[in-house]
Amino acid sequence: MPKNYQGKTALITGASAGIGLEFARQLAAMGSDLVLTARREDRLIQIAAELTQKFGVKAHVIALDLADPVAPASLQSMLDAQHIQIDFLINNAGFGLPGTLVSQPWSAHAASLQVLLIAPTQLCRAFIPAMRIRGWGRIINVASLAGLVPPSASHTTYGAIKSYLIRFSESLALEEAKTGVAVLALCPGFTYSEFHDANGARSRVQALPKYLWMDAATVVSQALVAMETGKRVYINGHINKFIAALCKFLPNSIASWLVNRNAEKFREPNGAKDVSGG
Repeated sequence: MPKNYQGKTALITGASAGIGLEFARQLAAMGSDLVLTARREDRLIQIAAELTQKFGVKAHVIALDLADPVAPASLQSMLDAQHIQIDFLINNAGFGLPGTLVSQPWSAHAASLQVLLIAPTQLCRAFIPAMRIRGWGRIINVASLAGLVPPSASHTTYGAIKSYLIRFSESLALEEAKTGVAVLALCPGFTYSEFHDANGARSRVQALPKYLWMDAATVVSQALVAMETGKRVYINGHINKFIAALCKFLPNSIASWLVNRNAEKFREPNGAKDVSGG
């Protein structure tokens, strides 16, 4: 297991549910103070109070929407004004955008690119310099198994963005190899979350084979171990590792056929619902 993180402060985006919430719980249990950000301020306040009471850590709440292009800079400014230094950055915020490229308005695609691609890149750029000065930092960019397998019809930009996050994290890890700043691209597959209840997709989720799914607590605990053992890319779960390896070694035409054949089971091509988990 990783060492404790007492004396450190972790910034977690998308901290109100799912993987982000679980990062908050496990890092608090290891002694880390927290900065929790997401859109739902009431939910963040409740989580912060629970974790402070249970683990005795400080938990700051900053409610904002990373789809707003000025949000990353505003977040950094608010932290600077409160003299809060970030030692551990978890870029977790995100959402699935179903449908095809032309079935969604550009405003939806712009928001997706801003939250999933631009904001994580900008936040890394914002906090790495101070981490370098202190000689210690940890960054986990939550990517997806989707970034390691062939693309599917619909959800046009999702896999491409996650592929970017993986390669970006690898490059960043190499750049920071001698600075004390470690970087990990986390690649979960399907992960249980309240997200599926919120969008009414629970019935379709339950129809998928249970062996495809992992719980957020396991995903996060594996990520923290991978982080401290020097991994640059980590795929959660044996089945997901197998899928990634299979897609890597099969001819692309066959791998692409397999991915698209199975994607039809959990993705609505016309944008009705998104039940992807990674």
